[in-house]
Parts: sequence; C-alpha cells; structure tokens
Amino acid sequence: MTSQQLLQLAEFSKQCAVGFARIVTITTDNFMLSSDLRLGVGADWTFLRDEQRVVQQDLDIAEYTSAPHNPPTIPHKFVLEPGLKVFKIYNGYWYWGRPSTAELHADLREVTRRCRPDWKIDTEEMRAKWERGDKKEFYPYGKTWKQVFVRMSNAVDQFE
Repeated sequence: MTSQQLLQLAEFSKQCAVGFARIVTITTDNFMLSSDLRLGVGADWTFLRDEQRVVQQDLDIAEYTSAPHNPPTIPHKFVLEPGLKVFKIYNGYWYWGRPSTAELHADLREVTRRCRPDWKIDTEEMRAKWERGDKKEFYPYGKTWKQVFVRMSNAVDQFE
C-alpha cells in the first residue's frame, strides 16, 4: 500500500463518514511503523495489525516473488456489503490495480442502493408508505435516534 493512496483515502474517509461507510486498514507492520504510517497520512480510521500474517496466509496473498521469510502482502482492497459480504476485490500489486476514490465512490453507491430500501424515495409507492405512516423502510429503519448516534460515534458498547 502506498502512502499516496492512503493520502487520497484520508480525504475520502470524510465522505465515507457522511455516507455511513467505514474504512479499515490491515497492515503487517509492527505497532510503531503502523502508527507512524497512520499519523503520517492523517488517517482517521482503524488500523489493524497482523504481524503474524494470519490474514495474508488465510487469503493466500503473500508476494511470492519476494524473499520467503516474512514476504510483503500483495495489497488488496475489499469493498464489503452489510454482513461483511464481499462486493468487490481490487488487487493492487501494481499501483493502477488499486481503486481510485472515484471507483470506491461508485462501489459504495451501488452497495448503498442495494441495502437501503429508501434509496429510490421519489416513487409513488414510497410516498404512499410514508403518508400512511409505514416508515419501517425509511431511515433510521426502526432504530431510535439515540441508537443511530451511538452507532455513528463508534460507541458500540452502548447499544441497547
């Protein structure tokens, strides 16, 4: 993963927050290196460390053209739907194999369209549901605003 792409993701992460999406980075670096990288690019999302390369081994994404001892991981980007279902995978061995923020934006638009029943709110059917008080297909989908705000703050230990 290049710092150039992380710099672009740092800017894009603000859009993700507005769109109720999250970014997570998994790195094989130690705590100091991953913290330096995170701070250096201004990332405001979670960095997970996999120093034992469990994910690399489970997904068989070690860079086999490198030295066999602790080879780097072939960079991958996964776009996930709710329930951690894989929507799309990008193989970023070469820089141009990594998704642009425009591609991620388009992917997240499609994922959101698939999972939000009120995506197409301008239909007669959706207006009729709203007017008769049938609001279960409208955001926040049966949750209280307290639950929504707790979730947005990442305070998952406070769910009711």
